[in-house]
Amino acid sequence: MNPISFEKSRVVSFSDAVFSIAMTLLVLEVAIPNSEEVRQQHLSTILGNRIPSFIGLVVSFLVTALYWIAHMRIMRYVKEVSYTLLWLNIFLLLFIVLLPFSTGLYVRGFNAVSPFAFYCFNLSAIGFFNFLMIRYIAKKEPEITPLTGQWEKARALNSTLVWVLSGFLAFVIPIPSRFTFVLIFIFQPLINRYFKKKIAKQEAVSE
Repeated sequence: MNPISFEKSRVVSFSDAVFSIAMTLLVLEVAIPNSEEVRQQHLSTILGNRIPSFIGLVVSFLVTALYWIAHMRIMRYVKEVSYTLLWLNIFLLLFIVLLPFSTGLYVRGFNAVSPFAFYCFNLSAIGFFNFLMIRYIAKKEPEITPLTGQWEKARALNSTLVWVLSGFLAFVIPIPSRFTFVLIFIFQPLINRYFKKKIAKQEAVSE
């Protein structure tokens, strides 16, 4: 008896919709000034008061975009969606949906430690389920070479470990921990360069 599988196009379409809605909801955390505030305050003051909201919006939007790109990249290899992959995807989307809430919590308690740690937990959970999905797909889909699978898993671990580190550092060095996410964008090119070289060497040997 063949295991039950699900139509890939429906899973991908549903996932894209969840990503797009979650990314759109992030902007709601930037409060629109009322007419009295606009009349009484300069635009620079109004925008300055919302700097934490804009920081939360930009960081969460870009990080979610990276996870969406990773989702598209790895789903290209999937032929059919199994129960296991379906549920891994659902848990990934659960933490994507939670992101507007954790971003709002972080923004409203911008100088507090716990809201930022919770925010980091949310992002590390997204990265963790992204890693589990990639590991599962790399094992099941023959089109993914071992090196490509390792490359994709390294990408996923990069962001996951950086957000875990940020969450722990928030309790030790609160201010510097807010900038730890930059390491994602530092390590990622290094990871890409490393695996591109390994793939190039492998292709040269095979020729």
